[in-house]
Amino acid sequence: MPDHAEAVPATALQVALLPVLRDNYLFVLHDGRRAVLVDPAVAEPASAWLKQRHLELVAVLHTHHHSDHIGGTPALLREWPRAEVVAARDDRERIPFQTRGVADGDHFTLLGQPVEVLAVPGHTRAHIAFHLPLQGELFCGDTLFAAGCGRLFEGTPEQMHRSLQRLAALPETTRVWCAHEYTEANLRWAAAQRPGDGAIAERLAAVRLTRAQDGPTIPSSIGEERRTNLFVRAADPGELAELRRSKNDWVN
Repeated sequence: MPDHAEAVPATALQVALLPVLRDNYLFVLHDGRRAVLVDPAVAEPASAWLKQRHLELVAVLHTHHHSDHIGGTPALLREWPRAEVVAARDDRERIPFQTRGVADGDHFTLLGQPVEVLAVPGHTRAHIAFHLPLQGELFCGDTLFAAGCGRLFEGTPEQMHRSLQRLAALPETTRVWCAHEYTEANLRWAAAQRPGDGAIAERLAAVRLTRAQDGPTIPSSIGEERRTNLFVRAADPGELAELRRSKNDWVN
């Protein structure tokens, strides 16, 4: 449970990735006894995973309000009614079951690890990310994808460009836990835009091998996104907007 009094543990939290729905991932952080879920789209797979390992759910983190990120939380709360739900204070109307509303720059402690809240609007107006600086983890929902970014449903190119640049400024070893398995499609599009880019071609080849074996391409890293993500590399909001239009129209 988030608690300012906890000390940073000697050992890092474990992070597990659970594929759900068609291409979603939900994430579990745990210390062997207690667990935190990030963006549980559905309840049953998460509940079964926790029970098999005898883990107590103490908190749920939400990056934004879309149903494929919050849909499982009400059912999980029926099983673990004492679990906190941490979400954007500005999205209380759309995430009404949140118990701790947070905003940009807030800090709290989670299972002994400090967490920083980053406002990263663009995909939605109140989208946030959770950064664990000591462990080097970033849970960024649908703002930053591996080799991509989210569609601009409620935000502007200016907001998305600013959000991506903010995330790209994190240490390059930071692991990027984005919420969808879009990496191969994103890289195929990127390779079509930049056919002479060796870094993109090399990453696409590696991702194709991983996906051929049904493996996840998540987590990525901030360093990898700086090198191969065209949206992160965009010089300004205008370039990002053009790239986003291209990707929206691209036939996968």
